[in-house]
Amino acid sequence: MTANSALLWWVFAASLLLLLLSPVIVGWIIVRIPKDYFVQTDRRPLASWQHTPALRFALIIAKNLVGIVLALAGILMLVAPGQGLLTLLVGVTLIDFPGKYRLQCWFVTRPAVWKPINWLRTRAGKPEIERPSI
Repeated sequence: MTANSALLWWVFAASLLLLLLSPVIVGWIIVRIPKDYFVQTDRRPLASWQHTPALRFALIIAKNLVGIVLALAGILMLVAPGQGLLTLLVGVTLIDFPGKYRLQCWFVTRPAVWKPINWLRTRAGKPEIERPSI
């Protein structure tokens, strides 16, 4: 343990930083998503990305890498101090994989998630999210 004390301090610092930033980032994302995000049938990329395919490719790679790092940090924080489950869920949300949209719809319709999301949006002056039919 003494041989890896620097690594342990870095893990502790990252865990503490994610503990403080995760609720802020997740709240910001919840307020920013469109109210019909979970009922849209057509999932297209942003129109502004059509002009710069190289930028789109680079951003997709960066988003997936950040998602993987957050998912791994979330798994680590399940046993270390920090918001492990929340960080893991944010990481998985950033990673592109088949069935992700269905998983998000299932997760968001759970009463323990649905009520706080809409409470937060109401407090921010945004309309409630339209409920998807799963």
